[in-house]
Amino acid sequence: MSPRQITALKVVIHLVSLFFFVLLIFQTFKGQLGADPVQGLSHFTGKAALNTLFITLLISPLAQWWKQGSLVKVRRLLGLYSFFWAVLHLLVYVLLDLNMDWALLASEIAERPYLTVGAVCWLILLALAMTSTQSMQRRLGKRWQQLHYWVYLAVLLAPVHYFWSVKSGVVEPLLYIAGAIVLLSFRKKTFKRWIPKFHQQTPSEER
Repeated sequence: MSPRQITALKVVIHLVSLFFFVLLIFQTFKGQLGADPVQGLSHFTGKAALNTLFITLLISPLAQWWKQGSLVKVRRLLGLYSFFWAVLHLLVYVLLDLNMDWALLASEIAERPYLTVGAVCWLILLALAMTSTQSMQRRLGKRWQQLHYWVYLAVLLAPVHYFWSVKSGVVEPLLYIAGAIVLLSFRKKTFKRWIPKFHQQTPSEER
């Protein structure tokens, strides 16, 4: 893909993301988020973050299949939008569910497993967003790639958080978990490279 095509694709990503953000605002003011608007906001923002994260992880396999290496240049933008929706998801919970009670937030995260998993996933996305710039990539060197491998954990924890958070209708969360497993299966070569390194770092057992 040419630089002009990559730029056009980034414009499309911005427009689509803006469309869904405007749609969220419209549905909020029109009362179209269901009987429980707060829950509707939470589901909208959470699924937007999850969907964008999945698309981000799908970019590399697509670039390999289509032999379009320059396609990976849109991953950063998609990853930042995933974090944007994750921030809105957290704000909905903190502002509307907990009324800015930060002490209650800490206790809820500690006591509710689905919130613990969600918090870990959110912190991973925060770390990836903060180190997504080229300057941070140069500064961190090899550690940058090691840090950004944590996205694989995030893409697995996010649908688990979704599954544990719902009281009924578990089919959709299970589909997301299956989707996460499929996305991770595309990285089999990466995981296979980790196995020898893990064995080298693990001291041999005494016989």
